[in-house]
Amino acid sequence: MSLRGVVRKATGQDVYVCHACNDCDIETRDEIDIPLSSLVQLILLNDEEALQCRTLWSDSVLEASRGACKRGLDLHAVMVALREESMRKAGI
Repeated sequence: MSLRGVVRKATGQDVYVCHACNDCDIETRDEIDIPLSSLVQLILLNDEEALQCRTLWSDSVLEASRGACKRGLDLHAVMVALREESMRKAGI
């Protein structure tokens, strides 16, 4: 299943609504290696780098992602779904 499908199944969110406006990009110092807007684009490209990036595992980024999308995409739920998928693939 694609990453987009994983996110949609786990959250009901379709990351396709992202228009890459970059409004969701947040400042959190060294905890972001991939901005949230780029993380969504990686999901759309089915690039598994989205499951291994430092951004995904930062709790402060996870909290800051709440309400970050002006189009209503629940980035917090998306990140949680990606974390779960990453752990599933790692056998954790």
